[in-house]
Amino acid sequence: MRIGHLTLLVNNYDEAIFFYTQKLGFILLEDIQLTPEKRWVIVAPSDAQGAGLLLAKAATDEQKQHIGNQTGGRVFLFLYTDDFWQTYENMKAQGVTFLEEPRSEPYGRVVVFQDLYGNKWDLLESKSNAY
Repeated sequence: MRIGHLTLLVNNYDEAIFFYTQKLGFILLEDIQLTPEKRWVIVAPSDAQGAGLLLAKAATDEQKQHIGNQTGGRVFLFLYTDDFWQTYENMKAQGVTFLEEPRSEPYGRVVVFQDLYGNKWDLLESKSNAY
């Protein structure tokens, strides 16, 4: 078994696609119009390993309230890289907002950043690179 996709609530499909593909370097795997209001949009890291993100436009007031805070303020997603400094510098050059300076932890190098809506992410390079 494996996890296929994770749903990420967004305000707008196109602005979310732009952020994930242009600022984080993800690839657009699918963008299918389902109804006039709803699309099936999946993005994933450029190596396309692991689960993709299903970008889901919030449709109700309750869903809209959770955009940017899907985990109550905790880190939501973990983005692994095998070249921390290159990925970090590329993301900084694209204007990604980092909430702290990079740090070393027993498990590897890490820094917290936020997506365009404020969801917190960890950018990680594992000491073992066994992610």
